[in-house]
Amino acid sequence: MTATITVDRAATPTPEDEPPPAGPSRWAALGRMLALPVLLLLLWQWWATTLPPQSPAPAPAKVVLAFVELVKSGDLPLALVQSLGRVLAGFSGALVLAVTLGILMGSSRALRDNLDPLVESFRPIAPMALLPIAILWFGTGTLTAFAIVGYAAFFPLLVNTVHGVSRIDRKLVAAARTMGIPRLTVLLRVVLPGALPGILLGARLAMGTAWTAIVAAELAVGAKSGGGNSGGIGQMMFVFYAYSIDLNAIVVCMAVVGIVALVIDRGFRALESRLMPWRH
Repeated sequence: MTATITVDRAATPTPEDEPPPAGPSRWAALGRMLALPVLLLLLWQWWATTLPPQSPAPAPAKVVLAFVELVKSGDLPLALVQSLGRVLAGFSGALVLAVTLGILMGSSRALRDNLDPLVESFRPIAPMALLPIAILWFGTGTLTAFAIVGYAAFFPLLVNTVHGVSRIDRKLVAAARTMGIPRLTVLLRVVLPGALPGILLGARLAMGTAWTAIVAAELAVGAKSGGGNSGGIGQMMFVFYAYSIDLNAIVVCMAVVGIVALVIDRGFRALESRLMPWRH
């Protein structure tokens, strides 16, 4: 006699029916991300305790105290606002000019061939190499910072805009033109949205470059003006270096510069996710 065993498939769990394994929690991911920085800070603080009490070497505890003092006095927030204002102003001017020129260059082969040698000749020149000329033209005030920031942000925006426009399917442009749509409308409704990924990438790179340039420009302008009234986080670092020799305050400024750069980068990533959700 042969025994027949009937298996109830509905009662037997299958791999498809099993719930997916729970992913790592947000707190666990945050803990792993902060583990190395916290370990380095602890090692840094331990090393600082081995130094003589009169040592000017910065230490995490002293840096925190310096940060609190700079915030309470209002010097750090004011300098940060000044630097961010200059970056946003210079970046905005570069954005309008670079995107407009990039769309035109990407849409016109003749214009691109004529302007590309000029662009590629100036693009390798570092923004700080133009600082002496900018100081001679605009002095040691805010206009010099605007010029340096605009120059630093212009080329990443322009190159990525031209690249984004050149990747657009020409059939879409031709179809819009055959329907009698004006050229300006085609640029605004077809070319500009199609080049948006390249423009946003260029804007993200340009803002990081502009933030780096403003700190360097304010450091140099502060040196040229003898620590005058140009303001900004860069000049604050110069004053702490040249006059008070406060290394803890310099580390505070460095940390703030890095944190602001991180926030700016994350902001652009969030903007990309919102405007182009299909890319994430």
